[in-house]
Amino acid sequence: MNTDKISTLLSDVSIEGDIVEKDRIVIDAKINGDIKSEKIETHQNSNIKGNIESKSVSLGGKIKGNVSSDQIKIKKTADVDGVLNQKKLSIEEGATLKIKSQTYK
Repeated sequence: MNTDKISTLLSDVSIEGDIVEKDRIVIDAKINGDIKSEKIETHQNSNIKGNIESKSVSLGGKIKGNVSSDQIKIKKTADVDGVLNQKKLSIEEGATLKIKSQTYK
């Protein structure tokens, strides 16, 4: 039996410090710290100041920091400022970007 565990941080949450989640985390909160998880999804109201490390990342909010992931998806609501290090990158039209991107095999 394979059940995905999902941690959710809603828009009324504010965190000072690093977050480590083993499985999946959905963020719509304000975070000042690094985030490490198997799968990370940020929503429109999220505001992250810190680095992200994950196998799969979907960015939909504001982030100032570096992102390292096998697969990065940037949604049109995203505002990203930092260095992206990834295998695969997709960007929706309308996203605000101030990035340097590095692709690895």
